Amino acid sequence: MRIEKDFLGEITLPKNALYGIHSYRARENFPDHTPFHAEWFRAMAMVKRACYLTTRDFVAKAILKDAQALRSIPIPEARLLDALEESALECESGQHFPMFIVPAVSGGAGTSINMNINEIITNRALEKLDHTPGSYHVADPVEAANIFQSTNDVVPTALRIAAMQLLNTLEEAINDLRLDTEAAEKSYRNALRIGYTQMQQAVPTTYGRLFSTYCDALSRDWWRISKCLERIKVVNLGGSAIGTSIAVPRYFTVEVVKTLQQISGLPLTRGENLSDATSNLDPLVEVHGILKAHAVNLEKMVNDLRLLASDLHESHEVQLPKKQVGSSIMPGKVNPVIPEFVVSAAHKVYGNDQVIASLSAQGCLELNAYLPVIGHALLDSLKLLIACNTTLHKNLFNGITIDTQTAQNKLFLSPAIATALLPYLGYNQSAELARYMKHHQTDIFTANRALNLIDETKLNEIVKPENLIQGGYRLKDL
Repeated sequence: MRIEKDFLGEITLPKNALYGIHSYRARENFPDHTPFHAEWFRAMAMVKRACYLTTRDFVAKAILKDAQALRSIPIPEARLLDALEESALECESGQHFPMFIVPAVSGGAGTSINMNINEIITNRALEKLDHTPGSYHVADPVEAANIFQSTNDVVPTALRIAAMQLLNTLEEAINDLRLDTEAAEKSYRNALRIGYTQMQQAVPTTYGRLFSTYCDALSRDWWRISKCLERIKVVNLGGSAIGTSIAVPRYFTVEVVKTLQQISGLPLTRGENLSDATSNLDPLVEVHGILKAHAVNLEKMVNDLRLLASDLHESHEVQLPKKQVGSSIMPGKVNPVIPEFVVSAAHKVYGNDQVIASLSAQGCLELNAYLPVIGHALLDSLKLLIACNTTLHKNLFNGITIDTQTAQNKLFLSPAIATALLPYLGYNQSAELARYMKHHQTDIFTANRALNLIDETKLNEIVKPENLIQGGYRLKDL
């Protein structure tokens, strides 16, 4: 065991723990068991590494310009900077994450997040320098690992990096699903079916048209998601506590985001007004609104498919892949678990949207103290939506089947088909045909023979799939 101190007192910690007193106090004060996102942890380490690299460049240039003035600044020596950089790179690759003990829901505007990372990097650097963790007289988590940084610029910058990386993954996942719907649209372009309004039989359409609505909605989502990086690429790194860059060398403020851009491969840019970038979180609200719109489109799509495949839709034209046993008591029951997962995830996204909007509005003067929960909700939604698109691609569209003949037969038995005859018979005669079909439970061809309302050859031409969905009629069609 080892003892660590702060101005509040002493804490006994495991001897080889890479976390320290600040992390331990946070875990005790915030007894939430929701784990912190690993993506944010890795992004924090990347930001730290950029800070160490920029500090090294600053020292190299300052020595040439004014070595005497540089000696008055408490900067880690080169050997320690090397160890800090190596430790940050390890964390960036995902190592040491079990030593991150601060929960997802915390107070303090992210100070606990920042200090946990600082302690891990410092103690790992101490090990590299042949010292034991906690030897803070050699390297201190604040003075060394946190050099030229503040919680208030490092933590939100790392959040944006984690979000941008996940946005790239989400964009790819949406496109995979969009291609699935596009393929279904082409496969079922002329597969006739009954179109429904208000859950009642309405007019003829095709499964191709139905899948086209999903494809176009996902295309809009894909485009909007691709633009999200533009909305959150502005970071406040170098702005220190409130965006005024207090206690930070001007060289560091100007160069650190450039360094971070290079090592991340992301189109990051330093805010022109670092105080605004520190104080206001409306870009996160805007991005999450786009995520919410995508969740809405996914829920609409899976609800449609679930309904069409349900036992309520007795013709069972649509068959969803059977993925798992559905009941512990009802033999042979298979439930639409993939759509249910997507609906559940979508509603979690809606809840996260409320959290992000309301807590972003709670920002007070120069800072928003609720960034940890806002960031957790944003990353949670991104990962949920990636999971939704992935499982729909792998576990639903890869195996969905449609009985096109049954769907067409059902349409020709439905009074809904009579709508196609309005230009030829008018409303009243078309209604007479529909009533006859419904009363005698017969198809449109048998009903027309009985009533003799339109030439049978003409009727056969009208109800061809390509004519029913051509997009209105032309005078020469009459």
